[in-house]
Amino acid sequence: MSEAKKSATALAEEQMLAIWTKEKTFEKSVQRREGAERFNFNDGPPFANGLPHFGHSLVTGIKDSILRYKTMRGYYAPRRNGWDCHGLPVEYAIEKEFGVSGKKQILDLGLEKFNAACRDSIFTYKADWEAFLTRYGRWSDYEHYYATVDRDYTESVWWILSQIHKKDLLYRGFKSLPYCPRCATPLSNFELNEGYRDNVPDPSVFVYFPLTSDPATKLLAWTTTPWTLPANAALAVDKDANYAYVKLTQDGSTLILAKKRLEVLDLRNNEYKLLKTVKGKELIGLRYESLYELPAGKFSAAQAKNAHRVVHDDSVSLEDGTGILHSAPRYGEADLAMGQKYGLPLIESVDSSGHLIYGPKEALGKFFKSADNPIIADLTHKGKIFAAETAEHTYPFCWRCDTPLMYFATTTWFIGVTKVKSDLLKTAQEINWVPANIKDGRWGKWLEGARDWAISRNRYWGAPMPIWVNQEDENDYIVVESIAQLKELAGDDIKVDDLHRPFIDKISFKKDGKTYRRVEEVLDCWFESGSMPIAQWHYPFENKEKAEQLLSADFITEGLDQTRLWFYVQHVISTILFNKPAFKNVVVTGIINAADGQKLSKRLKNYPPTDDVFDKEGADAWRLYLLSSAQATQTADYMRFRREAVTDLQRNVLGTLLNSYRFFKTYAELDKWAPKKLEVPESNNILDQWILARLDETIAAATKSADAFKIAHAIEPVINLIDDLSNWYIRRSRRRFWKSESDKDKAQAYATLHYCLMRISQLLAPWAPFASDQIWRALVLGTGQPESVHLSDWPSVNKPDKASLKLLEDMTKARKVVEHGLGLRMFSSDIQKQVKVRQPLSNLTYTGAKLNPDLEVIVADEVNVKEVINIHPEDEVMKVSVDKTITPELKQEGIMRELVRSIQNARKNAGLNVEDRIKLRIDSQSSDISKALADFKDLIFTETLATAEHAGEGDYSETVKIEGDEAKISLSKV
Repeated sequence: MSEAKKSATALAEEQMLAIWTKEKTFEKSVQRREGAERFNFNDGPPFANGLPHFGHSLVTGIKDSILRYKTMRGYYAPRRNGWDCHGLPVEYAIEKEFGVSGKKQILDLGLEKFNAACRDSIFTYKADWEAFLTRYGRWSDYEHYYATVDRDYTESVWWILSQIHKKDLLYRGFKSLPYCPRCATPLSNFELNEGYRDNVPDPSVFVYFPLTSDPATKLLAWTTTPWTLPANAALAVDKDANYAYVKLTQDGSTLILAKKRLEVLDLRNNEYKLLKTVKGKELIGLRYESLYELPAGKFSAAQAKNAHRVVHDDSVSLEDGTGILHSAPRYGEADLAMGQKYGLPLIESVDSSGHLIYGPKEALGKFFKSADNPIIADLTHKGKIFAAETAEHTYPFCWRCDTPLMYFATTTWFIGVTKVKSDLLKTAQEINWVPANIKDGRWGKWLEGARDWAISRNRYWGAPMPIWVNQEDENDYIVVESIAQLKELAGDDIKVDDLHRPFIDKISFKKDGKTYRRVEEVLDCWFESGSMPIAQWHYPFENKEKAEQLLSADFITEGLDQTRLWFYVQHVISTILFNKPAFKNVVVTGIINAADGQKLSKRLKNYPPTDDVFDKEGADAWRLYLLSSAQATQTADYMRFRREAVTDLQRNVLGTLLNSYRFFKTYAELDKWAPKKLEVPESNNILDQWILARLDETIAAATKSADAFKIAHAIEPVINLIDDLSNWYIRRSRRRFWKSESDKDKAQAYATLHYCLMRISQLLAPWAPFASDQIWRALVLGTGQPESVHLSDWPSVNKPDKASLKLLEDMTKARKVVEHGLGLRMFSSDIQKQVKVRQPLSNLTYTGAKLNPDLEVIVADEVNVKEVINIHPEDEVMKVSVDKTITPELKQEGIMRELVRSIQNARKNAGLNVEDRIKLRIDSQSSDISKALADFKDLIFTETLATAEHAGEGDYSETVKIEGDEAKISLSKV
């Protein structure tokens, strides 16, 4: 957007950015705290191969705000950002760039070329990220960042894995894991959880399995994965459940299924006769006809003999299906366990690329999800399908490429997390969570169900696993912990400048006459991300003491999904290595949705461009809107982004504060008032005393909440104070600033307002850094304070005395009396009419404890009554009444007030400044207006800064109506 089209707010913020850069304000804010207690923050690294998007604004605002706050509280809080550089997110983008997919095509392209392209892409949008973060007001050391691609970082990752191995927690196992056939790699269970989708349509198929001893009797099984049927090796039942033999009237065949599941026969409106009921254990050992013959020569005689019979398994459910479970051991966790228990053949009907390699001819070569229908059609033709429908259920997809996942048995490297589960639960108790319910809820339950972590990936662009295996004995392997150790094993002349594949793959060595070669896999990129607390320092090879001092970060924050991702992997690694939690305090953010509740979507364009928000509402309003949302910062809930709410906040909070500052500036410059230093003003004015007590109250509340990382609760009292300052204190104190004499009361008003504005700037500084510094810099001269609010110390919390507490309580009551009184003025009925506020009334009466006389004066002025009367002070319940009788004298005073208002509007319309003196003339045929002018001339002239009566028309004139009568106002600037 051109400079001309940017809002004044945007231009002011950009000017402040330039000042911060020129004055090195961020650097100063960190340096001035050196030697103080360290506040350690770990930044979750994003990928820089994609543009920052709207969803990043919440978490980056929290990161910046807490660190600004802690710095103002006196902590040494250096921070730098980091970048994730490895893994599927990068590879997937390069595959699309080259138009390749899958292992064969990547290897045909050339691994060196592919990985070089990955390296070239990782910082494609680094400058865009830094520009976004900077414009958002995020202070960080962008120059000295860490990156998971760096050799030093990888060496630390190697060391971490070697320590896990030394603790006997690293092993290689053959397991059925969630597997992405497009990426050709297994995934961890926490990655699996990121990709689940609801209401995914899939086949729901009921299949006949005729008994070999009696083909007319058929076992009825159910599956939602027909593509696994060619790999069927067994049927499982619950040995303790009741199973029914039923004879179908329609074709005379006999079906066997769980008695509890007979309702499934209604799918084909079958009438049947119950023949007998048996326990599941009586079915065990029955053999049935295979749907497809076993592949010839692939299995031993024992495996072939064990196949296609009924077995027991605890995983059988009687809540859905038929109570008979189809098992394909290669394609499921429980299935593989069953296969290993009963010596079943592992029939591979779908290969690692996800394509059918065994089954009906029509399905061969098809992607496994596309093979469902041809398989169903083939089995229908063979008379093996009882019913085939479509059902919606929850199904996992790859968290990066959106490919449907399958379970696939393969050999993978694992960390034995289950062995240290009790340690994980113990160290987790040391962590403070915001919101607190996540600690024992989502997080605690996830830890209780922790499983061994599959850490190897059959991919290319990642930290290579530092495992070299004896080529003659796969159980003999060495986990290399450092480049130095690798050189000791392979020779000093090896090239280790780049530890990535394919270069690292070329390094082999001999030990005791045996040849060792590196395994092909790379590490899970989450293992790298979880290593950052120490890997960013190249621990233990450098900065050992420093890194150990910084174990257990004081603060981290990310979205709710990271409870099972980055938060989790950090916790696992830190607990295993150091028996400490990786962090002490964590703020879990909510999720920003579009205004209609839908997920933010580029395709739907249901959120504004970031630059557009910067150029109109500005970063402060955007930040403050998100940070003041308890849903976003304190309850980890969904919040709907409403841009009009950002606009409202800009106008009603930041705009109100700026207007309060401008009010002060206008009159302080007129009176040439300047502060001597920043200290609590002394004043005998009840309004000054009240606003200072409100300020102390706000400082205490904001500090308590910010210390507890409850950001929305820290901001709320500041917003309320801004409203009180403008709409009660300044409005009630205007005459003190307007009056011409520069007396003690006026000086106290200036000192009080100046002090409050500076303290509010500090209270707002972490959350809205631009406007707060703009106001501070305009007020700081002469106070002896630093040039920037971000270099100042957070206001001290002062314990209120009894008098202050009483004043706060009484002012609250006075304002309630005012609220009720104004409500009564506006109330209308058949008996009473509304009476506008400018019309004086005779009295207001209230019950309950009597107010301070000074407060009664305020009530009288606010409600515009001549007298405030207290009755029944012993009453606990406050009641208010207003006498709405208008006497002729009161009516004349009301006309006077309307005249003053009309003259003030005329001054404004004439373009006069607030301090300009005028000559004034009022002409009217109305006797009421003429009388009011005569009776209240001195007051009218004083209120409107009129010094003399104008003899003629004046430089400006306008005609107004007052109580239905016309009056002509003429004025000229003196």
